[in-house]
Amino acid sequence: MRAATGSSSDSRVGDPGLRALFTARARRQRYLDVEAALALAQVECGLIPVEAGAAIEAAAHLELLDEQSLDAGQARTGHVMMPVVTELSRVVGAAYGGWVHWGATTQNIQQTADVLGMRRAVEIIIDYLRGVVSRLADLADEHADTVMAGRTHGQQAVPITFGFKVAAWLDTMLRHLERLDQIGDRLFIAMAGGAAGTFAAMGPQGPQVQDRFAQRLGLHSMPVPSRSIADPFAELVCTLALLSATTSTIAEEISRLAAVEFGELAESVPPGDVGSSTMPQKRNSKLCQEVTTVGAQIRALVPLALEALIHAHEVDGSRTAMMDEAVEQTLILSADALVRTEDILNQLQVFPQRMRHNLDLSGGAIMAEAVMMTLAQSVGRQQAHEIVHQAAQLATATNRPFSEVLAHDTEIAERLSTEQRNRLLDPSSHTGSSAEIARTTARRAHHRLGTAESHPAQP
Repeated sequence: MRAATGSSSDSRVGDPGLRALFTARARRQRYLDVEAALALAQVECGLIPVEAGAAIEAAAHLELLDEQSLDAGQARTGHVMMPVVTELSRVVGAAYGGWVHWGATTQNIQQTADVLGMRRAVEIIIDYLRGVVSRLADLADEHADTVMAGRTHGQQAVPITFGFKVAAWLDTMLRHLERLDQIGDRLFIAMAGGAAGTFAAMGPQGPQVQDRFAQRLGLHSMPVPSRSIADPFAELVCTLALLSATTSTIAEEISRLAAVEFGELAESVPPGDVGSSTMPQKRNSKLCQEVTTVGAQIRALVPLALEALIHAHEVDGSRTAMMDEAVEQTLILSADALVRTEDILNQLQVFPQRMRHNLDLSGGAIMAEAVMMTLAQSVGRQQAHEIVHQAAQLATATNRPFSEVLAHDTEIAERLSTEQRNRLLDPSSHTGSSAEIARTTARRAHHRLGTAESHPAQP
């Protein structure tokens, strides 16, 4: 599955901090790290000789192994781990090589090593997410009072502020950050139960070996080391899919509001950028489109991860392979989406004057709720709704400004003075708690990030 390419973000997306985690060399070194940790844990539990543990630890460095032999062995056997075990045993030497991989099975080593890679990938993703959260907090605070049309079901509803819109994105992102912070207790686990997870090959010391093994790697010890348990990995995929839905929401909303018909936001366009090969005027939201594409790819992996939970007996290799694919692709694509989203937000262009212009498109009808609620104080809510609804319908049918229809409605004029009507038709008078919510959410985000002191509360 290929992520969208061609953006200015590619240098960050392709950095060795994430994609390099999933190269063959990186995986092999993690296998070796895990084999060494297992041997040392077994030494501590009296399962293998001290000298064997020291020899395995000293040999567990990829540069000491013959990588061509590893490649050839994998091609010959069709097995990922067996060539590593064989080559590591050779480097350890005849005296202690026989203690390599003692009582373990391939999935013990491979899954635990993959978890180490996941842990680093999640750290990188959290770092990217924190960057997005920080930028959203700044936007929410900066535009807490920037009035714009709120829209529901594709139509203008009531006035809001752009800061309030951003606060809705930010509030959701903070929960994604919380989910990723909490997932480690379930996801970052070490497994060393052997062939079927019963520790049979290690004997009664097996559970203790796994505990020491986990401690050495900074992981949690798997309570039931069954090779068929995979829900923490599916949880990771689902959590990142939720995150992708929010990045897609942001990207699609920015792209939508960048349309000529709205003109309220715009993605920054680099010098020399061409929007279309045949339409010179086009200014396409390219990064937004990439985020949408990548997000769809991530969410499409959720069914694969859920399918991979279903194992026959104590393990099903096909389901394990499904999960490996789902997790790896989700991690890579999530980093892609976050990097692009942060780039979009860092360069986002906001046009308050166009937002104000669009508030006037309905001739004041966007303020119908404000008029209704004031009128309701004298005639009751239901009757007020009917009166204002009829006025709005008449304005639409006769193509007259809503404000003009109100001025000529005797029932309204009797109860609302010209001064009241003018005040009620001012969009900035009916944004409710938009500004307060925006600023409060921004403060909450900066507190969560530990940057509250450098972002003092705005009045």
